[in-house]
Amino acid sequence: DLDVVTEEDSGFATGTVHLLGRAPGMREVFQNIHQAAATDIPILIAGETGTGKDLVAQAVHESSARRENAYIPVHLGALPPELVASELFGHERGAFTGATERRIGQFELGNEGTIFLDEISTIDEKVQISLLRLIEQRKFTRLGGRKPLHTNARVIAATNENLRSLVEQGTFREDLYYRLDVFHIDVPPLRERHGDIPLLVSSFIRRYNHAFQKSVRGISAEAAS
Repeated sequence: DLDVVTEEDSGFATGTVHLLGRAPGMREVFQNIHQAAATDIPILIAGETGTGKDLVAQAVHESSARRENAYIPVHLGALPPELVASELFGHERGAFTGATERRIGQFELGNEGTIFLDEISTIDEKVQISLLRLIEQRKFTRLGGRKPLHTNARVIAATNENLRSLVEQGTFREDLYYRLDVFHIDVPPLRERHGDIPLLVSSFIRRYNHAFQKSVRGISAEAAS
């Protein structure tokens, strides 16, 4: 027999994000998104790689009062360490070798919006200090600049590592950790959401039936187990 599952009352949807799940861990995520969207405090989203932390961050933004402003994801782990500060805070011409013109950083571009900092554990000590100042004072300075700039961007950070352990190891600043982890959201891996598999499979089948003009009806209960 084919197992067809409906998505009705089984997820959380915003303008561009649709999260699916009936498992208790996902229900808690949906509730936390609602609560986080009603505030303006920093958020730390924790979860293994591939659990959808970026989608949770975007759902918070699109459910908040900032939804009409920019949502800017910055994948810190994909950036060369020496370019992270420039990407976040910008730089002035001549700030370093190769800086031939001024660059506007993401916190300047995302003023009044939301900055999503993925893989926050990868940033070095100097960037940690600058980010701490930004969160505490809402101010930052472009590399090579002298004039402090103001930003009202909301900070949402994500990690697939245990930041508390990194603090204990001395590789992540404790004061920054507490500034980021004001509101905590844990995103569970799929192996802890076994009951959600038929729901997700049915959603994928509908999506790709439409995309590739197929008519697959579903999968067997045996395949889903």
